[in-house]
Amino acid sequence: MPTVATAEQDTATDPSSAQSASLGKDAVRIEDLHKSFGTLKVLKGVSLTARQGDVVAIIGGSGSGKSTMLRCINFLESPSGGKIIIDGEEVKMRADGTPADRRQIERIRTRLAMVFQSFNLWTHRTLLENVIEVPVHVLKIPRAEAIAQARVLLKRVGLADKEDAFPAFLSGGQQQRAAIARALAVDPSVMLFDEPTSALDPELVGEVLTVIRDLAAEGRTMLLVTHEMRFAREVADHVVYLYQGRIEEQGPPAEVFGNPKSERLQQFLKSVS
Repeated sequence: MPTVATAEQDTATDPSSAQSASLGKDAVRIEDLHKSFGTLKVLKGVSLTARQGDVVAIIGGSGSGKSTMLRCINFLESPSGGKIIIDGEEVKMRADGTPADRRQIERIRTRLAMVFQSFNLWTHRTLLENVIEVPVHVLKIPRAEAIAQARVLLKRVGLADKEDAFPAFLSGGQQQRAAIARALAVDPSVMLFDEPTSALDPELVGEVLTVIRDLAAEGRTMLLVTHEMRFAREVADHVVYLYQGRIEEQGPPAEVFGNPKSERLQQFLKSVS
């Protein structure tokens, strides 16, 4: 007769079972998120959940609040109201949305990694130095260990021969792949991508999307703001359409792209097709 302990024993002895068991838990949850800049209301009550292993694509027109939402999740912007829960831990906020516990924010940020549209690499540092900066100086990982891991990550994004190069001597696609390697260096539980291909020439977009596609295939939890509709349809588990600071429509890619219910979403998809 099977017992309750059997499943736990199997998970404890089989790493793949342990990974499977973690899937389905909430990685990021935001509830009634608001953000205003003075009198301008950018987010007007956004609620969204990404479970571990989910790829959530966030689409919408310019000014819809997509990037602001990501920046609030990572506390690069302080929300004006609402709740943010990362891996089951609610972020402590004051009434005005500012962080109540700076140490908690610093700790939670080690579980989040953000890739920006403008790369944000340190221009005076080589690629290797860029990748090891946070592991060595923030996470206090021994330098030799951080360098070894950085080389693995640079090879993974196709830049093994560029570790001594400075960002200015690389193409935009190479810089963005280096930025992804830098994000991976903290072994994040959630990756946030803010239109990672928007600053790239068209011929360089594919090489960055290939890296992101590989990460998705690994089961990485990702929230991806993108204007690449075909990519979102192929890679995402869930698609969210933002319009003027609110979620207008969301659901599986097949439904959002194949049978959009909102007239605004229908018009948006026509405009970007």
